[in-house]
Amino acid sequence: MSDRKENKRALVLSSGGVDSTTCLALAVSKYGKENVTALEISYGQKHTKEREASVNVCRHYGVEFIELDLKKIFEYSNCSLLEHSTEEIPEESYDEQIKKTDGKPVSTYVPFRNGLFLSTAASIAISKDCDVIYYGIHRDDAAGSAYPDCSDEFNQAMSQAIYLGSGKQVEIVAPFVDMNKAGVVKTGLELGAPYELTWSCYEGGEKPCGKCGTCIDRARAFAENGVKDPALV
Repeated sequence: MSDRKENKRALVLSSGGVDSTTCLALAVSKYGKENVTALEISYGQKHTKEREASVNVCRHYGVEFIELDLKKIFEYSNCSLLEHSTEEIPEESYDEQIKKTDGKPVSTYVPFRNGLFLSTAASIAISKDCDVIYYGIHRDDAAGSAYPDCSDEFNQAMSQAIYLGSGKQVEIVAPFVDMNKAGVVKTGLELGAPYELTWSCYEGGEKPCGKCGTCIDRARAFAENGVKDPALV
């Protein structure tokens, strides 16, 4: 890969998971760490492990780190990821969950989260003279409308809205929208992404539960690349 960096500034949505960390690795590789800002957004989730991972990943790369709290917006939702929810987090794969949803999102879908995150990111990007917003949606999450705000159609609509609404100053980049999670991991491994620092599990225990949808998805992605998950070594 060329050492020449593009003359742009990037804002990366950082959750501390595999997908956003790979996005951050890609942005740093392309623009240089001095031209990358990471934005971590809390939404009232049941644990702080995601935030801790995001902080550690951003410290690893030496990028500017900004954090916001949108918890208030989601207080009306009973999404199973939220701390006030009465719902249990499903202990099965997304494939199994989708079979029971009748085309609706899975119970871990936080209502329009990516829409809110991208809109918030756009405001910050404009204010900080960033040209692009990176976020890590991929094909697996969009399958069966499990997470409709991860679909290519959603991404195109938000991209157009933000480009126009920013006065054509800011573009959205979703580099993995046509990839599955195994493809995301492959990209990250090639970039040397610090996956040992990441956290994906929906539970907040000392170790990943290995049973929730995102744990299962993550395990499969590393297995398909023929490597052990560095976070579990």
